[in-house]
Amino acid sequence: MHIQIIAVGRLKEKYLTQGIAEYAKRLVPYAKLSFVEVADEKAPEQLSASEEGQVKAKEGERILGHIKQDTYVIAMAIEGEMWTSERLAKHVDELGTYGRSQIAFVIGGSLGLSDEVLRRANMQLSFGRITYPHQLLRLVLVEQVYRVFRIVRGEPYHK
Repeated sequence: MHIQIIAVGRLKEKYLTQGIAEYAKRLVPYAKLSFVEVADEKAPEQLSASEEGQVKAKEGERILGHIKQDTYVIAMAIEGEMWTSERLAKHVDELGTYGRSQIAFVIGGSLGLSDEVLRRANMQLSFGRITYPHQLLRLVLVEQVYRVFRIVRGEPYHK
């Protein structure tokens, strides 16, 4: 299985890159993992709703440019479904069973994801109704992907 994480912006904090690298290393026996960082759109602090939409649309175009037609897309969105790790593991396992071996998790920038990206997504997933910094969400997501594969294989870890 190939897991792709597409995210807006560059990861800068050393502690996050180290944590992600650790879980990426742990994932090697289970799946191929790749990361795509797309440029965030530079914008002033205060934006109108129209300007916010334009920023998200530009970032969305960059995201969509990295998604293949046969890829199953999971958009990380605060409004998405909230699942347990076990339910996510079952879903990922079923995707693999039915030939969906390309999965992309998409993390938007500080303003979220464009409507175009959300429409392209096969599902929207939320890790809760609180707002995570989008860079921290990458670490949490990679850990959850690792947890998913441990659960699928019936290996200890997820308790």
